Amino acid sequence: MKHSRSEELLRRAQQIIPGGVNSPVRAFRAVGGTPPFIARGEGSHIFDADGNEYIDYVGSWGPLLLGHRHPDILAALDRALAIGTSFGAPTEQEVELAGAICEAVPSIEMVRLVSSGTEATMSAIRVARGFTGRDRIIKFEGCYHGHVDSLLVKAGSGLATLGLPDSKGVPQAFCDTTMALPFNDLDVLEGAFRTYTDRIAAVIIEPVAGNMGCVPPLPGYLQALRAITERYGTLLIFDEVMTGFRLAFGGAQERFGIRPDLTTLGKVIGGGLPVGAFGGRKDIMGKVAPVGPVYQAGTLSGNPLAVAAGLAMLRYLKAHPEIYRQLEERTAALCAEAGGGVTVNRVGSMLTLFFTDCPVTDYESAKRSDTARFARFFHVMLERGIYLPPSQFEAAFVSAAHSEEDIRRTAAAIRDALAA
Repeated sequence: MKHSRSEELLRRAQQIIPGGVNSPVRAFRAVGGTPPFIARGEGSHIFDADGNEYIDYVGSWGPLLLGHRHPDILAALDRALAIGTSFGAPTEQEVELAGAICEAVPSIEMVRLVSSGTEATMSAIRVARGFTGRDRIIKFEGCYHGHVDSLLVKAGSGLATLGLPDSKGVPQAFCDTTMALPFNDLDVLEGAFRTYTDRIAAVIIEPVAGNMGCVPPLPGYLQALRAITERYGTLLIFDEVMTGFRLAFGGAQERFGIRPDLTTLGKVIGGGLPVGAFGGRKDIMGKVAPVGPVYQAGTLSGNPLAVAAGLAMLRYLKAHPEIYRQLEERTAALCAEAGGGVTVNRVGSMLTLFFTDCPVTDYESAKRSDTARFARFFHVMLERGIYLPPSQFEAAFVSAAHSEEDIRRTAAAIRDALAA
């Protein structure tokens, strides 16, 4: 493959954009080399500025459950463009999208639309503190909830890739009320609650971790977490920015049969456009301004283009429930190709190949992966036209646009790459 155009673009970008990218993981620091600058996408494939074609397993980091340029979403965007791009005022489609979310996710009785997943988690934490009158938050090592100051504590994802435990610019006082506990460890969780009994406002968790690679909850873990939080009057927040509408139409909470108090959403509910949401029980959401004392606002919240794309996405998924069975089957077929020395974690259409022969159940076991070997694997796959997340600590995503031929071609590439 030729990469001269991407190399030129990166040189230009590095002069005017930090690292040449607008989000750190795009810089390929974990794997080396030049990131391909993407020119366009179609279905399950993307094409870079040099004309190279790839089967895409990043999918804009999860939102493109139907693949690139799905006709229903493009048609919805055309209709929205004919009306206007932003009003800063209520629209009918906002009500329809909110209704579609509440119908699909029973734990969400009221919902507020925002513009990003980070904004959703930041707002949910504020609401939890306002509702309970408590300050402390529990998160889990390796779980990423956006670049919120108080949540950049052992946050996995890009921070794990870059080898940074925290972020500079975050005052220590902002993190003093955040406790980062090991994922999948109930004993440590119980100990934290015994120590801080009535001081913990909320526990926020990715029900399936996607930012230390794909790490599922151990059997019974989420159920026990729900019971503990109820016992101590603490709110349970499911960060379903990644898993919402991907692991099931009702998200991870449908898949695992858990009803959290608050849920954050993003990615899929925007159909590929920037959007987020937080919602939950009516008595909790009734604390949000203008009806309550917890302030949250956003000029572009409920943006007509994002709402139109998200509504088209949710309506299509509701009308085609068979998509989830197809995603399960094709992702499972892909995972079957991994050989010795590799641990494969998968939940639904999320997956990660960890370069370790030990089970990966938390952040510490994920970090034992051979990242140098992953980097070599990544580049062999890229040269064979397979575009994977450029980090050992990110999940890959299969979309409904991935054909059986895409899966066969990718499986063959995995076999060749692992042999090499």
